[in-house]
Amino acid sequence: MTTESLTDGAAPQRLVVVGSGIAGLYSALLAADAGAEVVLLTKGALADSNTYYAQGGISAVLDEPAPGDTVAAHIADTLKAGAGHCNEEAVRVLCTEARLDIAGLARFGVHFDLDDDGDPALGLEAAHSAPRILHAGGDATGAGVAAALIKTVLDFQAAGKVQVIGHAHVTSLSLGGPGGGRVVGANFLHDGRHLGVHGDSVLLATGGAGQLFAQTTNPSVATADGLALAWRVGAAVADLEFFQFHPTCMVLPTEAREAEGNNDPLLISEAVRGEGAILVDATGHRFMPDYHPDAELAPRDVVSRSIALHLTKLGDPNGHVFLDATVIEESRGKGFLAKRFPTLSKRTRQTGVDWTTELVPVAPAAHYWMGGVVTDLYGRTSVPGLLAAGEVACTGVQGANRLASNSLLEGLVFGRRAVEALLLGDRDAAGPLAPALAPRTGDRLAGSAAGSGAHATTALSEPPAPLVEVEGHVSAHMAGHDGFSRQALRRLMTAKAGVLRSGELLAEAAEALGEWEEAVVPLNVPDSFDVREHEDSNLLLAAQLLVHAARERRESLGAHYRSDSWEDPGVVEDIDKRYTMSRKVSLVHD
Repeated sequence: MTTESLTDGAAPQRLVVVGSGIAGLYSALLAADAGAEVVLLTKGALADSNTYYAQGGISAVLDEPAPGDTVAAHIADTLKAGAGHCNEEAVRVLCTEARLDIAGLARFGVHFDLDDDGDPALGLEAAHSAPRILHAGGDATGAGVAAALIKTVLDFQAAGKVQVIGHAHVTSLSLGGPGGGRVVGANFLHDGRHLGVHGDSVLLATGGAGQLFAQTTNPSVATADGLALAWRVGAAVADLEFFQFHPTCMVLPTEAREAEGNNDPLLISEAVRGEGAILVDATGHRFMPDYHPDAELAPRDVVSRSIALHLTKLGDPNGHVFLDATVIEESRGKGFLAKRFPTLSKRTRQTGVDWTTELVPVAPAAHYWMGGVVTDLYGRTSVPGLLAAGEVACTGVQGANRLASNSLLEGLVFGRRAVEALLLGDRDAAGPLAPALAPRTGDRLAGSAAGSGAHATTALSEPPAPLVEVEGHVSAHMAGHDGFSRQALRRLMTAKAGVLRSGELLAEAAEALGEWEEAVVPLNVPDSFDVREHEDSNLLLAAQLLVHAARERRESLGAHYRSDSWEDPGVVEDIDKRYTMSRKVSLVHD
């Protein structure tokens, strides 16, 4: 069956995709390949995304899995890492359909590493019960996948099948339709103008919000833009208290940060610990066995919290520990680290550390937000016309703690499912409260992407989407922020709403955020052409939502750890209770 048949002869629908990570790129290509008109908006260049910097890989149980591995095992591992808080049906969909989209990536030029026998080289990562991690270019999986998808997107653009608009910062979503409650387009800043584009649906694929914290693995574009866009049109959000901190991020010396112009630590992939690296403190003591029986291969929230607790015990809560990868080189032979982790070997050398003989200073850094805009299994939010996929979305698949290498997979599977919803023409679906669409097109859409032969695409039936000048939101920059700065926000969130939390710390955070609210006005779109002011507003809004959710969940669970937890999480009866919020319900400042 060709992809054109998926539209059932109907007039092409226009999909506006916001974001150019794996969810945005893959969704845009699938929609275009199926005959839809696609406009792809990205805030920076196409490569500016969390996907591009992802090292670990993509988890999937293939048609020929590792010995003993099964889809059921992948499901069980995901549920266990999620601390009992996952949407089990979403997890089943993710793990069952993974092989479809891995095959689909090959259609768009993505090739994974092979072993000496020519089979997929499957790696093992923390909390996985079997090797099932696909890599591209060793420790540069995200860059490899993104580069291939970007090349195909640019090919599609040259053929008139996708319209790409770079350096377009989306400031708001347009509402229309009967009753004015449907998302019908997006407004954005571009080349000093405020423009708008119409679409039958808008897919948010904007990634996360690592810039909320002082140390993060995320690039500078991760400023909670999609969450803010969705919140302002009334979409429901959930699980915002669950923010995963990657435990092993290189702490660069001040001179190295200044030389590279980068204040963010370098992520040391979980795969390094999977190969046998250990964590030690300044005295050389291997401390992780003191905190968890799985030691360095415990779930990443456990490792991050253990590091934070251990540093506190040592009287240096803002300090760092060390990753010892020399044991890998000793056991696997000279040159193994350079071959298995070429990018990390190069980057660590650039900072003056030879990790084949020296310890690497590491500390936890903000990495991945499990919560986000609530969607059903087809990417539909609570607002008609608005879809979401990837890190910005909350399908419930990640639960309270994401399993390693499930993030890129989520962007693929649910990005494709969001396109299915568009192609099936269910444009008035109510979103998460509506019954899931019959999965009759899932195999067909992914299968068409994986099929051999020439692209089954058609050129757009109309010229590129017309852009219109948007009135309003064009005044001068906002007035002074009354003490607000992004640096102050990041320090505040790290100190009071980071790896370790308490009711007292969260109350102090809420009070400080409230003092900035009048000047920054996070609930409204800033009247400014300055992208940074829009980002600041989005970050402040995201911080308020996160802190509110963290105060509501008084017990520790997964990545949300409260030192004053009022109940043992092992016996909590309502562990699956999900704190869902929308703009229709005011935030409580108490």
